[in-house]
Amino acid sequence: MKRHYYISDDLDDLAVIEQQLEAAGVSTPQIHVLSTDDSGMQQRHLNQVEPVLKKDVVKGTTLGAAIGAIGAVVVLLIAWKTGLTETYTWVPAIFLSIVILGFCTWEGGLIGIQEPHADFKRFQADLSQGKHILFVDADPDQESILRNVVTAHPKLQTAGEGASTPRWVVTAQNTFARFIHLAP
Repeated sequence: MKRHYYISDDLDDLAVIEQQLEAAGVSTPQIHVLSTDDSGMQQRHLNQVEPVLKKDVVKGTTLGAAIGAIGAVVVLLIAWKTGLTETYTWVPAIFLSIVILGFCTWEGGLIGIQEPHADFKRFQADLSQGKHILFVDADPDQESILRNVVTAHPKLQTAGEGASTPRWVVTAQNTFARFIHLAP
């Protein structure tokens, strides 16, 4: 899969594009709109980027957890090498290592929530001007569908390509949506 980015200043046009892509076989989890106009997107039922994914929370939390894990291992190694575990048992060292892991993970998430997602940093100027970003994760066999729909909308500006959501995630989202619709 490949992610295609487009810039537009018309949410109504993006709603039509999303409907046309879905009608042509591109599933909803493959289509997203990034915008600062949340109410306009809800009115038009556009597939929004989840608020937590607009920020680098996941990357920050992961980095914090990695640093915390290193810190936890260092605490355990120091406790073992100094012989503190023979005097006071392992309980204080294990407790301190868990606290360090949790704190670093939490702090990494707090740092990440302050930063825009790495994939969306290049669009911050456009978003601040009131524009909207459409991105579509297309399989190779869907490239022609995407090209046909996009060329029918001259107000849509191509804004590049990037790494897409893994195929298995999109498949899982489609399966979950089908399951929810079948449930009574």
